[in-house]
Amino acid sequence: MHLNISQQMKLGQQMKLAPRMIQSMEILQLPLQALEERIDQELAENVCLERISDNENTPDTESELMRDQANAESNSSELDEKEMVAGSEQNNESDFERLLEMAEQWPEDNVTSATKPSSNRISDDMDRSNDAIANISERQQTLNEYLLEQFHYFNCPAEIKDFGEYLIQNLDHNGRLQSSLPEIVQVYGKHITQEQAEEALQLIQKCDPPGVGARDLKECLLLQLKPDAPFRDVLVTLISSHLEDLGQNRLPVIQRKTGYSIDTIKNAMSYLRYLDPFPGRGFESEPVLKVTPDVFVKLDENGKYVVELENEYTPPLRISRRYAQLLRNKTDDQTKDYIKKKIDAAKWLIEAIEQRHSTLKRVAQAIVDFQTDFLDNGPEHIVPLKMQQIADVVGVHVTTVSRAVDDKWIQTPRGLYPLKRFFGGGTKTSEGEDVAWGIIRLKLKEIIDAEDKNKPLSDDALVEALSKEGYNLARRTVTKYRKAMNIPSSRQRREY
Repeated sequence: MHLNISQQMKLGQQMKLAPRMIQSMEILQLPLQALEERIDQELAENVCLERISDNENTPDTESELMRDQANAESNSSELDEKEMVAGSEQNNESDFERLLEMAEQWPEDNVTSATKPSSNRISDDMDRSNDAIANISERQQTLNEYLLEQFHYFNCPAEIKDFGEYLIQNLDHNGRLQSSLPEIVQVYGKHITQEQAEEALQLIQKCDPPGVGARDLKECLLLQLKPDAPFRDVLVTLISSHLEDLGQNRLPVIQRKTGYSIDTIKNAMSYLRYLDPFPGRGFESEPVLKVTPDVFVKLDENGKYVVELENEYTPPLRISRRYAQLLRNKTDDQTKDYIKKKIDAAKWLIEAIEQRHSTLKRVAQAIVDFQTDFLDNGPEHIVPLKMQQIADVVGVHVTTVSRAVDDKWIQTPRGLYPLKRFFGGGTKTSEGEDVAWGIIRLKLKEIIDAEDKNKPLSDDALVEALSKEGYNLARRTVTKYRKAMNIPSSRQRREY
């Protein structure tokens, strides 16, 4: 099949636009910190791209920049599309010669910037670097390091010390042995008796945090019981023989099997809650990363909620004036091709960032317009919202909305929320009004919190209670949301 000239031109334009579209989608999806990293990467790789510092934003400078960019674009359009190809025979010698020629024409401090950095700019860059360093968390001590540090204080024979160190390396992230002790002895590779292995394990079990070195959950909890713990004998019995019954809240069953009164069992259980079944997990926790909102919501003078973007981490960028002038004046076609390629890449990035700002602001404003009741009155007034509704308002594809809200946060008068929080399905009340699933969950929790814990509501009873509030839901839906909210079953919620 042959294409006419018009079809070929149209297809060529579509193929030429594809990289821009891909880059725009990638930039749109990036959260602020990732966008800043992308900008830093581009600045390091593209000599034709530079930041505009605050003290450079003067009318004369900007008009000069516009003229230079216009000239660069004019010259750029006259050149054929060429790629720098790495030739195996010539080893890119001509490319290196062109780069060396460029380097000789400017002072060293002007290779990647149009002007020498001012003192203010240097100060800003230092502040940014210091902030980045301050945000790097100190590496936390690992569980193995903490245990080895303690274990080395024990005075024991060398073979027990060596095996103890080996055992510590075989603990999982919870602080428990990953295999049985005989299996570990078998693969240890050195001679060690079972008695010596047990002695090494007992030393580890004396270390902090209490419960490390256990072979199972029961031993982990028993190791944490102090000699003077309240109801210690009762707790030993409950942990050793009735953990499953405790988990299912079958207190009458435990009472019948042990002869302990319900009050005694309950008192022992209250102390059991202070024991940690995962004593090693505190060492694997990652530092909480600070969330930087991309969007802020404020009330304007007319009482309308309007959105503003956070631009602190997206400084204005521009094409280097020096390279734009070089493109206009340089006669070497190969040099022009190289500079044109870099200038095109810089232009694409700047346009993609501008498009990101525009799309994100329009999407966020549309969301805020839908969720005015939430902003005025709180979470119980959130409106069911689908991404397609926002796409229709903004005039973009639904996938664009999805990318715009992905991993983005909005600071509202009601707190800091991910933009995705405002999307979700819903149902209708008995009066035909739309209600979001978030409101259903709040109402479900409210009903369970107010129930008689001696006679907690079954899921069928919860369905009936929600129906009285005007929310008609299936039992399986109520069960799904109860489990998603980590609310135990009625039997497990019962208090004796």
